[in-house]
Amino acid sequence: MSERRARGPLQRVQRRSRELRAQVEALRAESAAAAPGQREALGLRCTQLKKLVEENTNALYALKKADEPAPVGNYSQRKEEEEKLLLQLSQQLQKLLLVLDQDNVTKNYPGDEEHQKGPRAEDGNEEEESEDEGSEEEDTEEEDEEKMLDDPNVRECVAVGNFDAQQEGDLTFVKGEILLIHDKKADGWWVAENSKGERGLVPRTYLAVPKAEEESQEESEEHIEVVDETADGTEIKKRTDSHWSAVRAITENDTVEVLTTIGAVPAGFRPSMLCQLLEEGEEFRASYYLQPELTPSQLAFKDLVWNSERNTIHPRPTRVCLIVTLCSCKMIPPPGTGVRVLSRHVRLCLFDGSRVLSNIHTVRATWLPKSPQTWTFSPRVMGILPSLLDGDCFVRSSSLSSDIGILFELGITYKCNSTGERGELSCGWAFLKLFTSSGIPVPSKMYELVLSGGTPYERGVEVDPSISRRAGSGVFQQFMSLRKQPVLLVKVKSPSVHSKDILNFLPETLVGSMCYIHLLVFYRQILGDALLKDRMSMQSTDLICNPVLATFPRLLDQPDLMDALRSAWADKERTLKRTEKRDEEFLKSAFVLVYHDSVFPLLHTTFLPSYKWAEEEVELSRWKVIHDFLKRSRENNGALEYLLSSENTHRAFDISELAYDFLGEVRENNPGE
Repeated sequence: MSERRARGPLQRVQRRSRELRAQVEALRAESAAAAPGQREALGLRCTQLKKLVEENTNALYALKKADEPAPVGNYSQRKEEEEKLLLQLSQQLQKLLLVLDQDNVTKNYPGDEEHQKGPRAEDGNEEEESEDEGSEEEDTEEEDEEKMLDDPNVRECVAVGNFDAQQEGDLTFVKGEILLIHDKKADGWWVAENSKGERGLVPRTYLAVPKAEEESQEESEEHIEVVDETADGTEIKKRTDSHWSAVRAITENDTVEVLTTIGAVPAGFRPSMLCQLLEEGEEFRASYYLQPELTPSQLAFKDLVWNSERNTIHPRPTRVCLIVTLCSCKMIPPPGTGVRVLSRHVRLCLFDGSRVLSNIHTVRATWLPKSPQTWTFSPRVMGILPSLLDGDCFVRSSSLSSDIGILFELGITYKCNSTGERGELSCGWAFLKLFTSSGIPVPSKMYELVLSGGTPYERGVEVDPSISRRAGSGVFQQFMSLRKQPVLLVKVKSPSVHSKDILNFLPETLVGSMCYIHLLVFYRQILGDALLKDRMSMQSTDLICNPVLATFPRLLDQPDLMDALRSAWADKERTLKRTEKRDEEFLKSAFVLVYHDSVFPLLHTTFLPSYKWAEEEVELSRWKVIHDFLKRSRENNGALEYLLSSENTHRAFDISELAYDFLGEVRENNPGE
């Protein structure tokens, strides 16, 4: 009893980790000799064990040195060791789950002799080999790798994750970058130099000894760890860098590698780069780009200027103003049956070969089960069709980059049948440069873009290398092979004079759907009134009471609510007289009323589930709530009855529902745009 009382939180987690490791080893041994009929039960045990590992990991992350009842020597080092062990167990279980489910995984590449040789046998051999090695050999390998990294003679290291400097003296680097180490400090923060000669502190746990490309992934898995404090136990400021993004990216890469090995996806598939950028913050969302941009002096708005003659904002012509229509995707290899596809879509943005220069816009594709290799898009969304399906996109930018173009990334959101794990894969990408080397805009026409595999930073990667391998050496065979390569068909054209006049009221940099540009223009005009015409003084920074300005940008991140507003405004427009449609002030006031009677109450009701991408049940549930509310609002001539009804509940009031803080929302000038 006394020992149990004396055991601290870290010791309890360590003991639990050892128990879990023993259970994982036992499960792997059983799986190696399991009959096909036993795989389902073993898969269930594997899932339960993975959940226990995650629970212990969460408990470890919550530990602090101050929680220990007695001093613990080398606390941070011990904690790091536990994190590494638990991460390793989680990865072993993830691979084991996929192997257990391999009986259900088939390949959709008929005629590919290499694929049809039997991935199950290969995977089975790998599993047996890993079992023969045992946990003791793995531990020895890890220790050897640690010694190599800490060896004073090893001066060159490779980064296994992205790191952004958060404090003065830190050195920013990206995954795969080679760093020269000058001083290996005992606290784990080493002095490094990049290829540009810049020096700074880097976390040791982001580094690995350079190896061949095939082994670098394993290195990164073994060495990514969490550092919460210095070696002497002094707590440091919690860093908000991209460490967790690196951990997640490594886990996703590991999953994709396993899926590729067992033939569930082609070798050219990768974790989606644009999806990861969207998830990391607001910087690449349309709601961010909809806000006004400041001039370099930060004393005025760059793209929001008042036109006193017309009593509205000035239109802003841009260097790039195009309509891009997604037509179809052909010969896109589908994943195997062990992977369930939740969404097929294209993400597009402005790109200069190295940087994303705009928001990332997503268009969902439709497809037929009998022809999953062909994706199609709605050429024009009207009526009740969701804007998410709108293949007509506008693209605006004032960037002076000579290399600017449109990056298209085809993606699928998937769910593993065996593990239940969700993720997003890139099925290929294409880049359409918008100007020639002479600076002349590319012509308006239909483009057939051959898709590349890998990421936009990789070159020479095919989406499905098996197509080229199956082709013969003859000219005809090579020609037929080219016809089987995945392609994206897009139509690029300049907007009509009327459309260009509307688009010029939008921000200088924005990519979006043509079906709701009129709603964006209303927002920008109301924004101009509030910031340029009605503000008491140009020096005033007071909050502005305006529910539309305060909440409208959220709709761009919830397309079904944008559809609700589009539908409500279309109903209102049908009742307007011709003279009313020509009165801009009347239209703005009518739009505000429609907004208050449609989407504004929905943003704060407790009945509407939170928006989740590619969750069919959530999407259907949200649309039912939206549809029922719009119907009641029409029947009762507004939302007042709904708001006052005791049957309905709303989230606790927050001032952000009404107050627009333009200082907190405006964008600083970006020289790259």
